[in-house]
Amino acid sequence: MTDPSTSPLPDDAARALYLAVVGNGGILRAADLTPGDEPVLGRLLDLGLVVPRVEDAAYAAVNPRVVIGRIGSELRSVGGELLARADEAPERFAELAQAFDVTPRHPECSVDVTYVHGFEQIRLRLAQLDAECSQEMLSAQPGGARPVEGLPDALDRMRRLAERGGTVRGIYEPAAAADPATAAFAAASAEIGCRYRVLGEPFRRVLIYDRKVAVIPAASDNSRAAFVEDPVVVDFMADAFERDWQRAARVRWSRGPEAPEPADSLPDQVGRFLAQGLTQRAIATRLGLSERTVAGHIARLRELYDAETLFQLGWQLRSAADAARRRVP
Repeated sequence: MTDPSTSPLPDDAARALYLAVVGNGGILRAADLTPGDEPVLGRLLDLGLVVPRVEDAAYAAVNPRVVIGRIGSELRSVGGELLARADEAPERFAELAQAFDVTPRHPECSVDVTYVHGFEQIRLRLAQLDAECSQEMLSAQPGGARPVEGLPDALDRMRRLAERGGTVRGIYEPAAAADPATAAFAAASAEIGCRYRVLGEPFRRVLIYDRKVAVIPAASDNSRAAFVEDPVVVDFMADAFERDWQRAARVRWSRGPEAPEPADSLPDQVGRFLAQGLTQRAIATRLGLSERTVAGHIARLRELYDAETLFQLGWQLRSAADAARRRVP
């Protein structure tokens, strides 16, 4: 605020328009503006009580408490002559804040949620999150079989995540286990350290990346998705996934005779060296990885083989390798 002579408090017209925006769910469409609203809207924009939404030509209400603190600081910095106005700010904003709290807001007015429209745009945003994910992806996929055409790309993304030291956990409905392509995909995923279970009760579709971004459908046909970044909401969704994961059943997925063999991934190499009796440090040196990364792969192998000790894991890996060699003609 550069002009101290201009009052930084909302006048009656600005207050009335703000209350109308809040009463409309926190959203004001540009198409609904009248010529007389435009100067008042400019005042609300200057105050920071509304922010523009370029993607759909609308304006969203901002919590007045955020504005109060900023304006109060600005007023006090101007000088003693404006101190009285600074003290007046909480009272002037009280009615606005109360209306903001008690009025249900439009679902699109949250600054912590981004709505993406169209399958291609959703795919591009998911691809970006896949590339940025470095620790863990949680996936709850209700419904039947996975689309066959997308499985090779999905497996490739998981392999790259595993090479970065990350992992994937997913939940399917029991019907998915009866689909050969989906079962083969889950089995191939398990071989690179990813885990899938089935849950025989209703659960919601969600993708969670590094417990920072959650993606949920925003349309019944999945043509619109909400990308949630509010930490509290993402934590809530992750906790819900963990509860579903604990109730879900483990499955011994079968790749089937027609399924192609997966590439020799990092977990495969770690398992092969363990079966040969190499230590964690020796494996890290051999593969040019940190011991922490190797330890992560070993932990996932232990869960995959249900091994309580490293010795037991090595023994099971050697048995699996021997069995695989006997199957080779």
